Amino acid sequence: MVTINLKKSIIILFHAFIGWALCGATIAVGRAITSMQNTLIIHAIMAPIYFAIITLVYHKKFSYSSPIITAVIFLSFVILMDAGLVAPVFEKNYDMFKSFLGTWLPFILIFLATYITGLFVTKRT
Repeated sequence: MVTINLKKSIIILFHAFIGWALCGATIAVGRAITSMQNTLIIHAIMAPIYFAIITLVYHKKFSYSSPIITAVIFLSFVILMDAGLVAPVFEKNYDMFKSFLGTWLPFILIFLATYITGLFVTKRT
């Protein structure tokens, strides 16, 4: 039973990691080719798209958790990685958390995209 739960946890966290990594790549590439303002706008648009697609795949193939739990896990993972790795290691400060466009709006949109997509997929299956 513990092995099954560990496997399920790894699968859901892997999906969350992919979304977080895509968001990080968006920021990294955006910084290299455009202004920070444009990068943050692109990130705010792309983050929910990434997570909607990842949620669609996760619920179609695995669906180990309800839509609300999936949204909470995905968002919690993103917040923990941003607060525990991105801010202290890459940014070397926590200023990113002062930006609604750069942090809080994407958090809200990631949660909503994950939850709504999960509801849509689980009602159709």
